[in-house]
This record gives sequence, structure tokens and C-alpha cells, in this order.
Amino acid sequence: MLRVLAVDDEEPALEELLYLLRADPRIRGAEGATSATEALRRIGAALDAGPDDPAAIDVVFLDIHMAGLTGLDVARLLAGFAEPPLIVFVTAHEGFAVQAFDLKAVDYVLKPVRRERLAEAVRRVAELVGERGPVSAPAADQIAVELGGVMRFVAVDDIAYAEAQGDYARLHTDTGSHLVRIPLTTLEERWRARGFVRIHRRHLVALARIDELRLDAGAMSVRVGDAELAVSRRHARALRDLLMRQGGR
Repeated sequence: MLRVLAVDDEEPALEELLYLLRADPRIRGAEGATSATEALRRIGAALDAGPDDPAAIDVVFLDIHMAGLTGLDVARLLAGFAEPPLIVFVTAHEGFAVQAFDLKAVDYVLKPVRRERLAEAVRRVAELVGERGPVSAPAADQIAVELGGVMRFVAVDDIAYAEAQGDYARLHTDTGSHLVRIPLTTLEERWRARGFVRIHRRHLVALARIDELRLDAGAMSVRVGDAELAVSRRHARALRDLLMRQGGR
């Protein structure tokens, strides 16, 4: 059962495509996006959430000609992830097929979309998803952030620490910060294997980016670049042990 995101900036075309997709018994759910930016926001959130989350996406049915970023631009951006969703292009233009398949598109469906032709594209997607199993979470090499109304991708290795802000987290890099709608506890689980450690209920820090450990009247803190972050008593011993093990390598 496939989870689908359909993307087209012309609402009548999007509604028709969603109608046809939802009628296919192999599709568990189909949602729509009317811009590349909205699509990238949803895909980024789905990849961060993981394969078992209700928002997960197996395949994107993607128009090519859209205002702003094109469907080809979206495909190029998604290629930077370890396990992006599959892509089927749905377009009125025949001339982009070579570029589409160079970007590893599963299929290239021409408008007006015929039910039988769309069913064939769904069949191809279902076979590929079955071969590789459920879409798994990426290796967390990148995370999608919004900057000036445009989606950008930040390398996790560029993040020094993350700060909890309610249901959001602010990611701090050497060049600035970005707010993402992901709880800090979720980032802690996903980035543990990449060397991030919880030092406080408000802060998750890249162990390799800690420049100094400080003790002052029994209170512990760490210096990460220009920031000094408090370490809670709950996390102090584990952090100290981790830093000692790291220093002994």
C-alpha cells in the first residue's frame, strides 16, 4: 500500500490526478501540494519522521513546469538524500523525458492523464517499493529548512547544536540558525548515531563540536563556538564519560 504526494501548481489538474490516484486500490493515501516549496517541506518532514510515521511518502507524482522551482529542480534536491521517495513525472511536455530518467524517475506520464497509463506507473512504483521494502529513513545527512520562503537543505555535520523551542527546534550552525518543526527528542533519537548528545532538556550538542568543558561552583557547562551551554546534573556524568572516552582515542 503506497503513500503518495502529488504536486502540481494548477489546482484542477492536481484534483484530477488525486482523484485517479485515490481510486487505485494499491494506494493507501494520496495528498496534494500546489508548489515545489510546499512539496519539499512535506517531503523533508516525512523523511525526518521516518518510515512508520503516517506522514511518510513512498512516491511523488511530480509536475515539471511550475512557478519557482521546477519538478526537475525538486528531483535534483531529493537526490541528495540517502533514501528519497520514488518519483513519477506527470507533465504535458515530452521534451524532458531524458532529463527525467537521468534523475532516476520511475516513469514519465503525459497529460492529459489516462487512467490506464497512471495505473501502469503505480504498478511500477509498487514493484520497486516491494523490492526495497518500506521506504526507510535517510542516513540523516541533510535536513530540510525554510529560508526566505524557499526550502534549503542543511548538512547535519554543519550543525553545532540544536535548541528546543516548544514543538520546534532551532538548529545552530557556524553561519546562522534555522527553525524546524521537529521536537528535540526526535532529533536526539535520529542523530544519536551521528555523535549528538543531550546535555540539557533544552540542548542537543554535536560531541565533536564541544570546544571546552567548564566546572564552576559545581555547575557544568560546555563551550560550543561562541555559545556557552549549561549541562544539567542529569546529563553531566554521561557527558563527562563520553568526552573522556573520546579524548582517549
